[in-house]
Amino acid sequence: MPGVEPVPASDSVPAGDSGPGVEPAPLAHPEGASDAAVDGSTDGPLARERAHLAGSRAALRTMRDEVESLDLRDVTANWVNKEVLQHQMDLRIKALADHAHTPLFFGRLDFLHAPGDGPGAGAAGERFYIGRRHVHDAEGDPLVIDWRAPVAQAFYRASRTRPLDVELRRRFGYTGGDLTAYEDERLSDPTEDAARTSALLQREIERPRVGPMRDIVATIQPEQDEIVRGELADSVCVQGGPGTGKTAVGLHRVAYLLYAHRERLARTGALVIGPNRSFLRYIEQVLPALGEVQVRQATVDELVGHVEVRGTDAPAAALVKGDARMAQVLRRALYAHVGVPVEPVVVTRGSRRWRIPAYELAELVSELRGRGLRYGAAREALPQRIAHAVLVRMEQGGEAPDDRVQDAVARDRAVRAAVKELWPAVDPAALVLRLLSDGEFLAEHAAGLLDEEEQRAVRWARAPRGVRSAKWSAADAVLVDEVRDLVERTGSLGHVVLDEAQDLSPMQYRAVGRRCSTGSATVLGDLAQGTTPWATRDWAEALRHLGKQDAVVEELTAGFRVPREVIGYASRLLPEIAPGLAAVDSVRESPGSLVVRRVAVEELTGAVLAATGRALGHEGSVGLVVADARVGVLAAALDAAGTPYLAPGEETRADVRLTLVPASLAKGLEYDHVVLDEPGAVVAGEPDVRTGLRRLYVALTRAVSGLAVVHAEPLPPALEHAPER
Repeated sequence: MPGVEPVPASDSVPAGDSGPGVEPAPLAHPEGASDAAVDGSTDGPLARERAHLAGSRAALRTMRDEVESLDLRDVTANWVNKEVLQHQMDLRIKALADHAHTPLFFGRLDFLHAPGDGPGAGAAGERFYIGRRHVHDAEGDPLVIDWRAPVAQAFYRASRTRPLDVELRRRFGYTGGDLTAYEDERLSDPTEDAARTSALLQREIERPRVGPMRDIVATIQPEQDEIVRGELADSVCVQGGPGTGKTAVGLHRVAYLLYAHRERLARTGALVIGPNRSFLRYIEQVLPALGEVQVRQATVDELVGHVEVRGTDAPAAALVKGDARMAQVLRRALYAHVGVPVEPVVVTRGSRRWRIPAYELAELVSELRGRGLRYGAAREALPQRIAHAVLVRMEQGGEAPDDRVQDAVARDRAVRAAVKELWPAVDPAALVLRLLSDGEFLAEHAAGLLDEEEQRAVRWARAPRGVRSAKWSAADAVLVDEVRDLVERTGSLGHVVLDEAQDLSPMQYRAVGRRCSTGSATVLGDLAQGTTPWATRDWAEALRHLGKQDAVVEELTAGFRVPREVIGYASRLLPEIAPGLAAVDSVRESPGSLVVRRVAVEELTGAVLAATGRALGHEGSVGLVVADARVGVLAAALDAAGTPYLAPGEETRADVRLTLVPASLAKGLEYDHVVLDEPGAVVAGEPDVRTGLRRLYVALTRAVSGLAVVHAEPLPPALEHAPER
């Protein structure tokens, strides 16, 4: 499953007393015992909480039924209004769906003191159930409070040192959709042990993963909640190693902003950008569980899909095409089309002729260039400027022209001919095609920016016949998008979440930045996991290319997903792949979670299948991660063994829990157990050793419960001397 990592609370304390008027209740049995096993009775606290859950689900069904029963025939003036209102109702009905296997509420707050203005505002003795959406009863009283509501902040931020008026915080444990356990914290009780962590949240992390990505809303921690609930106008960059919860923060942030600024974002829109479609398919189930049903998702390639991508670049070419210097090369090439006037414009109106000399035309062109307008906007303004100059002369000649005359002059044949000559229309794709196929044109506009070797790297060896026949690469598509924005401004969204950002080139950052030029961004990534030749080395530089220089950089270093033994082993690579970057400090110890085994070359495939079989003997999902070049070999071996498997992005299920994962697609995914085939092949599959080691770092950190490394070739030096088993 993908990297949306839940994290356990640092101050969660199981308590033996569950609050005023409620009999004492110990932490429920880890396996989800019966009421009697938990409370000693069938009418104890757990039974009452289950009754509240049943009542809340019934109320949610009633809310949905009420919307479905609305009749629009008498409330709409025309069919357009009816369609708009019906669409809004359909979204409302979808939002009110009860996800059977997703907890409707996951926590409870009992307040102690009088209400205030802060996140702990609540009446004395008032009780709130915190969940994924708001639910009310027939009288309108809340049964469940949306996790994004101000009063719910206390669930995430309250602690023994800052209780926020909370007397008791209760966490609930679920098996499927059934409430099976609870755990209490008496935040105002000085006798409570403040050092213990939440057993329920620890179990949530380690719970086997089969089916869609599970609900993660209950697991956000105080330092993450600060980021989630930041102001809409603020951009933030979250640096986090494997298992630190950075993707969870990004998804919660966009869900929170849609809740807190719904009307504004309904107009401007929100977008989640992921590294590939496999990753986006994994996370598409999360936002509905967070209370949102309409958030657009896309990859960078999809954002800039103005030309059909059918080709690939050599690493050297991709590196230059992704460099920010290309933006200046493209600007020069575009504005080289703007001409220098050498002839006057003569406009005939009736029996009179009006002449605008070349020097005055040059002043008009220079003024438009100096104003910083988009190329297309300036081209549209030029005929009106010429027409205005004509009208000035007409007024000086004793005429009284109005706006209609100016518009007519702007459409005059002579004016249109002059505009075509001085400021011609430019097709962005055609411009990029010429730049990459015409050596002289490229050299002219890359002078002082790209050296001769770099120009040779990006220049096509054979010029295509036209835009449609060209074998555009992904990097070429970004160049076309850059020119399109120079010609006509790209529309801006209200908020963009950019995940796995460390793999973007400067030109790709610019493409994303155009989509939030008047909005804000949440940038998520890990410098150690950059696996492209142009991978980000410094967040300040990346944010500058994005146009968000003022964004705050937050670092998450506490790991909660990957076991300490596994992340410690992978972190041996950090000095080579990301010098100076702090290793993730995992709070989870899991003895035996790491197995490294060397075998003979001829035994490798069989040993990998055996390790996969052992992994399938455990509960949960299994990922077999292999170098791209060995996917075919392992696929054939699995087929021959009769072992069914899935491709990344396909949903695991009870009968098929194994996914065959090319190393190039492993980023952002996670599995209960991972078998890694031949690390040396993963490294060798990349254009350079550093990128290969970063790819290996990603592959080593996909496991939540156990990692088995099987190899025949020598391991990278940093990984030698691991315990062989």
